Amino acid sequence: MDKEREILYYKNYFIDFFMSLQVGARRKISYVLDMLKTQERLSSNFVKHIRDGVFEMRASHEGNIYRAFFIFDEGNIVMLFNGFQKKTQKTPEKEIEKAIRLKKEYYESKH
Repeated sequence: MDKEREILYYKNYFIDFFMSLQVGARRKISYVLDMLKTQERLSSNFVKHIRDGVFEMRASHEGNIYRAFFIFDEGNIVMLFNGFQKKTQKTPEKEIEKAIRLKKEYYESKH
């Protein structure tokens, strides 16, 4: 990869989620974000395409699983949206729908 991706945050959704977590969980999420910034491809343990160009970033800490949604915008830029603590096997549909809605809102706000 030629240069590091820049991580931008749409509104405060992700920051509010991130700041509500314990230090260890924040460290783990930061580690995955650093990999997202610098690596071309990431293992599906850390990143998974959900649908409609929305991806899920995955991190776990002390048995808890954390997820945050993002999109790639203009090649190198990563946009983060809502985050949540996962309590079931499957990613909740309402969280996916919220991420897709935020993606649409984000692109509309750019015009």
